Amino acid sequence: MGLSLLAKQSFRAGALSMALCVGVVGSVSGMSAPAYAKAAPASFADLAERLSPAVVNISTSQMTETRRRGPVPGLPEGSPFGEFFDEFLDRDGPSSKGKSVPRKVQSLGSGFVIDAKGIIITNNHVIAKADEITVNFPDGTKLPAEVIGSDPKTDIAVLRVKPKTALVAVKFGKSEKSRVGDWVIAIGNPFGLGGTVTAGIISAINRDINAGPYDDFIQTDASINRGNSGGPLFNMDGDVIGVNTAIISPSGGSIGIGFSVPSAIAVSVIEQLQKFGETRRGWLGVKIQEVTDEIAEGLGMDEAKGALVAGVTEGGPAADAKLESGDVIVEFDGRDVPEMRDLPRMVAETEIGSDVNVVVIRDGKRKKLSVTLGRLEEAEEKKLADAKDKEDNKDGPITLGMSLSKIDDEARRRHNIGKETEGVLVVAVDPASFAATQGLRPGDVLVEVAKEAVSTPKDVKKIVAEQKEKGRKSVLLLVSSNGDMRFVAVRIEEKK
Repeated sequence: MGLSLLAKQSFRAGALSMALCVGVVGSVSGMSAPAYAKAAPASFADLAERLSPAVVNISTSQMTETRRRGPVPGLPEGSPFGEFFDEFLDRDGPSSKGKSVPRKVQSLGSGFVIDAKGIIITNNHVIAKADEITVNFPDGTKLPAEVIGSDPKTDIAVLRVKPKTALVAVKFGKSEKSRVGDWVIAIGNPFGLGGTVTAGIISAINRDINAGPYDDFIQTDASINRGNSGGPLFNMDGDVIGVNTAIISPSGGSIGIGFSVPSAIAVSVIEQLQKFGETRRGWLGVKIQEVTDEIAEGLGMDEAKGALVAGVTEGGPAADAKLESGDVIVEFDGRDVPEMRDLPRMVAETEIGSDVNVVVIRDGKRKKLSVTLGRLEEAEEKKLADAKDKEDNKDGPITLGMSLSKIDDEARRRHNIGKETEGVLVVAVDPASFAATQGLRPGDVLVEVAKEAVSTPKDVKKIVAEQKEKGRKSVLLLVSSNGDMRFVAVRIEEKK
């Protein structure tokens, strides 16, 4: 049994479903129950008739490189059945020609209009990596769409089309007012069939399906299938309370377990995407884990609640506020933190740069700290940049028989390298290598490789690989040894 996204993907005439994982961010406030439940409608026809014009089909295309297939045994060359088997059989065996050829991949999904001027909501995975996006309206109109913004964390995307006349639009309702057992209808484009209406109830709320740190899905038994991705989940007032995103199914078809991103999460994300073209989430800078009964007892807590701080990011907001590993965050900005999974949503929806009070349990006592939140997206970008820099800095053997590193301040002090010297540091030399016979030693600096300046080990590897492709047997290095420059020709040796 697997968790599947609902986009339908096809290659020419064939159809291929795609299984992926999803995550959401935001928070849904406590559920408030009305005094009386609404009775089941005698018919959904009036509601479906009113809402269907606002629900659209979304088709995307993308050019990819695929391996050319060999002929199917038993079929003559050029048989029309060959393409059919190409779609459904993996034939990379001895008969495969093995050449990559461009191929257009088409996907189908759903969406809905929220602004008569042409703003459309769908799932990020429906339009991700698409070269072309076309919105197909119920009246047969087809319009090209552009992406205003998308958010993989919530699987939400905002599109814009330019209609000649005003479109029929729907509005969001408050998912936090929905209750388990409420009637809902889903409208979408299952399997590319076009507008399809199904009905059911809300089976669960605040559902965590272990897809990510922000899980907070609405679960419904309204039938949703492949191709329903990005379609709306309506309440009986005709308001959108969810964006259909995933199903759990052993076969890829509906078994009555579908999941929608609640409007309480989607609306704030959509507003940010429309305004900025990107999300802007708060960031605390901690690694957290669940507080189990055993952990609570070990920390002297009366009950298992809150989020246990397992690590604090150096230089982050939490570190500046003196949060420590072992703290249990039980309140954030005046709100209780019942479970670990509640904290990321609380932080994400809080304004960047705002000062918030965080209450922790430390050594069995409550302690209040003030934290100035950072921006999650900037922290993630820095993390990626640091990881890349670390990779560039990493010592490693190359084909010249040397281990190399970027030059940092510590390396300059240790090897007495002047500030005017730029290049890549030789950390170690294989005694059996040709480089060793040419007198290269740890502490030397490679200033140029093949007459090109270098600053990272990655630069050296790239140039050496290029020289090897040109058929060169050796490469010329400009080396600085204790400030003295010299040229050294080193053989391009294979790794052992």
